[in-house]
Amino acid sequence: MSMLEGQVALVTGATGGIGGAVARRLLEDGAKVVISGTRQAVLDQMSAELGAQVAACSCNLSDREDVASLFERASGFFGAPTILVNNAGITRDQLAMRMKDDDFDQVLEVNLRSVFALSRSSLRQMMKARFGRIIQIGSVVGTTGNPGQMNYAAAKAGLIGMSKSLAQEVASRGVTVNVVAPGFIQTAMTEELGSDVHERLLANIPAGRMGRPEEIASAVAFLARPESGYITGQTLHVNGGLAMI
Repeated sequence: MSMLEGQVALVTGATGGIGGAVARRLLEDGAKVVISGTRQAVLDQMSAELGAQVAACSCNLSDREDVASLFERASGFFGAPTILVNNAGITRDQLAMRMKDDDFDQVLEVNLRSVFALSRSSLRQMMKARFGRIIQIGSVVGTTGNPGQMNYAAAKAGLIGMSKSLAQEVASRGVTVNVVAPGFIQTAMTEELGSDVHERLLANIPAGRMGRPEEIASAVAFLARPESGYITGQTLHVNGGLAMI
């Protein structure tokens, strides 16, 4: 029997490197998976490639009405998700003195408020089922900070505090809430960085390399298992030793 057989997962930001790896890993572990993102055509193509146990459901996380209906729409495919992976996020990097209000607000809207709204939407069904796994994808900068990312760091730090609070509210109902905090991961975005930037980054990582999306997916899959039911309110840092927290 597969570890996640009988479970349904909803993964946001599934067309990105980390989100795609998470969706594939949960599928491999036996879950049915609803993938979400902003590009319906890309989602449909990905769903077709992965097979009948995967469904696509687009959502604009900056649109509150769209977010409010996502869990219900996702439930129409395989039933209510018992695993929610809040992976989607955006950046609007700028030094604080130059950062516009809209850049700050947009990042918190997508990276923090939508996570609150979607987590809240999932609670009734998870608590009724006496089983649920809410897994937030944070970032090492939510703990360490990073110049030029005051908005992003604030959202990711908020994610940790929000998840700890929610974990305490729902633990008695068999629902866990945890954060996976990646360091520098090899994705399309990091591949666009110049070789000099890569060298500077690697010099600060004891493992001597960037992480792979599949390594983040493995951490998510671990927390999604029924056997991980006594782990809640935690932040699992996956960063190659960049920050030993």
